[in-house]
Amino acid sequence: MQIINRMVIPFLLLAVWWAGAEIGWFNSYLLPHPAKVFDTAVSLTQKGTLFEHLAASLYRVLGGFSITFAVAFPLAVFLALHKKSYYFVEPVLEFIRHVPPIALIPILILWFGIGETSKLAVIFLAAFFPVFLNTSSAIISCDVKLLEVGKVFSFSGREQFFKIMLPQALPQIMVGMQLALGYSWRSLIGAELIAASSGIGYMIIEAEQLSRPDIILVGIFTIGLLGYFIDYLFLKATRFILHWTGRKEKLWQE
Repeated sequence: MQIINRMVIPFLLLAVWWAGAEIGWFNSYLLPHPAKVFDTAVSLTQKGTLFEHLAASLYRVLGGFSITFAVAFPLAVFLALHKKSYYFVEPVLEFIRHVPPIALIPILILWFGIGETSKLAVIFLAAFFPVFLNTSSAIISCDVKLLEVGKVFSFSGREQFFKIMLPQALPQIMVGMQLALGYSWRSLIGAELIAASSGIGYMIIEAEQLSRPDIILVGIFTIGLLGYFIDYLFLKATRFILHWTGRKEKLWQE
């Protein structure tokens, strides 16, 4: 029943689009008929063009996200456990946090060229703070009473972290990771729109130069559907991990 409810609005929008295209409400050049967009998607899929661009974008997103988590998570844990050290890096972190990654693309291209490094750097900057802030906040806000119980049982610092702090912080950490994945995808498309020779963003900007709105719409729908699917898989993984660790929190998407 939930699936049906979720599909009501998308089907209504599709029906309005289809009816408007048939009646002539929409300019066919600016907003092609849904059937034409579908035929274009099938054609790009059969030629392998769509999969090639999709594979390039996915590689960048997953690679950039992995690098980000490998840096942001341990840094957040260290600074949360050593609060005095945070004051040394706070000015730099706060400065970078308020600079949009898209604004840094020109300088990143000058430094690293239009290769993969500049795109991974954009993803890193976009995904870093959701992971870092959620992780550090979750560790810092750990229930003091639970830590006192750990001291009663003579837990070492390592045991307190892995048996008390990390399990309690896990839901908020997973939320940060989920946000970071979304930011990774959006920032990558922005980078590909500006400087790339492959990827969904490149496909969209190339279609714009060729005056092919049908291909642009295929790219947009691909981004949205793939992002939704990745988010769905991550949500399932989050539920499994929380259940495995004994956490009972209900996720907002449920």
